Amino acid sequence: MAVLLHRLGHRAYHHRKLVLGVWLLILAALITCAGVFSGKLDDRFSVPGTESQQALDTLRKTLPQASGANAQIVLTAPSGHRVTEALYTAAIAQAVAAADRAPQVGAVVDPRAAGAFSPDRTTAIVQVQYSVPSADVRASSVDAIKDAARTAERHGLKSSVGGSVFNSKGVHVGASEVIGVVVAVAVLVVTFGSLLAAGMALLPALVGVAVGLTGLLALAPAVSISSTAVTLALMLGLAVGIDYALFILSRHRQQLARGADPQESIALANGTAGSAVVFAGSTVIIALAALSVIGIPFLTTMGLGAAGAVLIAVLATITLLPALAGFAGARLAPKPGSRAARRATDPDSAAGRAALGARWVKAAVSKPLLTVLAVAGVLLALALPAADLRLSLPDDGSAARGSTERTAYDTVSGKFGPGFNGPLLILTKAENSSGSQAATQVAHRLADLKGVQAVLPPQPTRDLAQAVVTVIPKAGPDSAQTAQLVREIRKSAPDLRAATGASIAVTGTTAVNIDVSNRLGDSLLPFVAIVVGLSLILLMIVFRSLVVPLKAAAGFLLSVGASLGLVVAVFQWGWLADVLDIPHTGPVVSFLPIILIGVLFGLAMDYEVFLVSGMREEWISTGKARQSVVNGARHSVRVVTATALIMFTVFAGFFPIDDALIRPIAFALAVGVAIDAFAVRMTLLPAVLALAGRRAWWLPAWLDRFLPDLDVEGSRLGKAAPKQPKPVEEAEPVS
Repeated sequence: MAVLLHRLGHRAYHHRKLVLGVWLLILAALITCAGVFSGKLDDRFSVPGTESQQALDTLRKTLPQASGANAQIVLTAPSGHRVTEALYTAAIAQAVAAADRAPQVGAVVDPRAAGAFSPDRTTAIVQVQYSVPSADVRASSVDAIKDAARTAERHGLKSSVGGSVFNSKGVHVGASEVIGVVVAVAVLVVTFGSLLAAGMALLPALVGVAVGLTGLLALAPAVSISSTAVTLALMLGLAVGIDYALFILSRHRQQLARGADPQESIALANGTAGSAVVFAGSTVIIALAALSVIGIPFLTTMGLGAAGAVLIAVLATITLLPALAGFAGARLAPKPGSRAARRATDPDSAAGRAALGARWVKAAVSKPLLTVLAVAGVLLALALPAADLRLSLPDDGSAARGSTERTAYDTVSGKFGPGFNGPLLILTKAENSSGSQAATQVAHRLADLKGVQAVLPPQPTRDLAQAVVTVIPKAGPDSAQTAQLVREIRKSAPDLRAATGASIAVTGTTAVNIDVSNRLGDSLLPFVAIVVGLSLILLMIVFRSLVVPLKAAAGFLLSVGASLGLVVAVFQWGWLADVLDIPHTGPVVSFLPIILIGVLFGLAMDYEVFLVSGMREEWISTGKARQSVVNGARHSVRVVTATALIMFTVFAGFFPIDDALIRPIAFALAVGVAIDAFAVRMTLLPAVLALAGRRAWWLPAWLDRFLPDLDVEGSRLGKAAPKQPKPVEEAEPVS
């Protein structure tokens, strides 16, 4: 692989105009396709093969309005008044009529007919049902519902609008993300000491992100793509794109400082550091693409979209970066006599020894056992809250305080009970009697179950044997009690069938979300096992060692555990929720753990390869175990620090987003990268290798012969022949 990447770097440098032109042509073509063919993003959750999804698919044919999106107009009377007063009933009637005229609306349920009044008669709910899913509801239709609610306000009622029509938030790019990029640029400038080099690292990442996002949006008409998938692709593509370019460019500049020819230098950097980039990117891609085997379309598109963004980032790094380096030539070399030049030409100089990273590693290995116990103890303590991890999907209760959907959610919970925000739909099908009669019997029996607050009268469908019974739980939609109620209803299905002659299926948004969470929870441990097993095999192949992969797997588990523990403490338990402006605490987003594992796995392998490869080179050269750990880390710890800081700032830039899906993911990835890079890779790793000594690099001979040699470190490549630096007049280095 290293030889292939070396040749690719040579050719990209030589044909730099062609390579740049091809990338720009691809970008222009995708922008055109996205503009002409782009479709609407789809934020629906579905779980093919589950009871809830099958019943929901049936309702789309027999009762479309029950399976489509919904909205709630919540109307509250002024203090001291009731909505049942004549003035306010007339206002409600006007709002109902206005909502019924809104486009795409299938049915509007008048609270006077349904009895949808709070016990104190101060609040009423107008139910609006669409015959299309939320992804297909046009913005004009939602605006029409808001206008209908405002008609009631003219008569003194307070109004708010909620429901599943507010689930789609769109793609987020705002000031916080721009700030993250600005901070990343600042880190690059400090790392390289050069604006030119910083721009050179940033440009391929931006082009790669642009290509990835426009390609994803161009597929929207043909493939169901969620706004979360696009935002995650943007987040990962930008972060890994900058990091991967930094790895190769830092190696290139070191070699230029030692007098290497620019073309040979970038080719050699592409073959060595580029191999690590391809290896790390491949692990991220494999882990994210593996999300498709779980069988949840929403998660499949999210994983494949993010994997595609990472793939394009890798391709841009190993092709576009060498081409851009060709335009810069020798100007990318550190200025002669600068601190960066002294570190590159003489790592053992005062500048190299005084580096903070070098001192940190030296301190970690000075008392390795104490370091291992301290780091492992702290990370295990941070991981303890993860034992209480509960999974769910966000709803209007997770929206920002003050938003119309959050106001509607809180009003309904306070006036009617939390279960009214997450009703369960029970699809009944009679075998030997009328659907309505059997459904009525089912409704009476369901009312006796623990955890049921109310059961609404059956609603007939186009199929005379079918009916829909609405069950209102006592607890909210993300409550463990509601999940238990769903299990109890499904458990009682055989008894209900024997007593009423009707089969039942639990469905509705709440039931689908519960099934999604259960599917993801059941997939979590097998996914972890696959990822950890893959890391053991890959690292054993790369470093011909048993200790390195075992330590890497253990460190990865510690990183994931600590990250999930912090997520639970902040988003589920509410620690620092006010400080961090978390609007709602409760179960963690269902797919966050799997996304975190997939992404963090690739990044952890990235840092592992970059750090350990330098240590292994020192070990092969000197045969001194502890000294090779310190000296090997000294060459790469600065770059790993910079990449981790860039990753952290890019992910943290998405944290202020007002989206209950993206915000916890951004938090988890930011703290996960920080923990894995600084605590595990730069502290625990050197301490463990120092403790293991010579045994750290041992591999049984029979296993060494059996395993393939990927040559990720580029050991087959000859080093660039050092040449005398060109005169300043010909190519003056720019800082």
